[in-house]
Amino acid sequence: MSEATKSLTAHVTLIETGAEVVSAAFLGRTPAFACVDGTILFNEIGEERRVTPHPDAAILVAQSDGSRFITGGDDGLILATGVDHVSTQLGDEKGKWIDALALGRDGAVAWSVTKTVRARDAKGEIKTFTAPSSARGLAFIQKGYRLAVTHYNGVSLWFPNMAAEPDVLKWAGSHLDVVVSPDARFVISAMQENSLHGWRIADKKDMRMTGYPAKTRSFSWSHDGQWLATSGAEACVIWPFQSKDGPMGKPPRECGVRPVRVSRVAFHPSALIVALGYEDGWVMLCRMTDASEILVRSVSGVAPDEKGRAVSALAWNNDGRRLVYGTEDGQAGVLDLPA
Repeated sequence: MSEATKSLTAHVTLIETGAEVVSAAFLGRTPAFACVDGTILFNEIGEERRVTPHPDAAILVAQSDGSRFITGGDDGLILATGVDHVSTQLGDEKGKWIDALALGRDGAVAWSVTKTVRARDAKGEIKTFTAPSSARGLAFIQKGYRLAVTHYNGVSLWFPNMAAEPDVLKWAGSHLDVVVSPDARFVISAMQENSLHGWRIADKKDMRMTGYPAKTRSFSWSHDGQWLATSGAEACVIWPFQSKDGPMGKPPRECGVRPVRVSRVAFHPSALIVALGYEDGWVMLCRMTDASEILVRSVSGVAPDEKGRAVSALAWNNDGRRLVYGTEDGQAGVLDLPA
């Protein structure tokens, strides 16, 4: 990073969560952190409040829809916890570990346990699909009530409210996480082989996105749906999706190059700015229009290969004036952008 890089570190409020942060979000105006020790920490103005929706259990996966945290634990429970600190049970897998979680429109929630995938609609009705092998990644398609499910040798596109067999997008290998473009034209999966594979849903046209030194475990779409930011390299790799062919035949862009891999990415909700978290705990903002970088958090005296300090969570608030981050060693912070 150049000496000219600007810094926003003075505008960050530091927080100790006490455990690895699985996910971070703003519930309304309140920063909240879902932690691996089964707790959710609410960093409310003037005070902190900790609740324990999963007593004596670990939170394995967590996502927020802006008003509540949905968490899945090794106790087999799927719980929704609101800013009122009240938790409501959405599902119970009887002690089986929750592998993946996805949130859809109108309060829809999906989760997986090995090969079993369940989708719960806004009315609370639960439908079940058995994947061909362990379902490692889930993502709702934002047109209709449809779910993308990764498994070995492809991705299934399942309509929970239809009796028809899911449509399968095939590609040999182990598929892990999955994302769907906001316009519902493309499905992208992260593979075991340190690459991405995609399909154009309309005609199942394949696309390969390779060259990663590590697995991609974090994705984020730009506000206009034309760019996909990804982790897994010593820079944020951003793929273009402006044309009908998506990134096919087009090179990606890179930003935030450092000698440490990017672990988390989060696009700004209304600007071409992407927040980057690194495996050594650094956090930066990068602006795509001119590749400028702004430092949010630096960590000194930490070896790049030292474990337990990677940024594990990043999220903007709705208007893009605040950013929250969390790390694997329980450090967190809230950036308030200056006016």
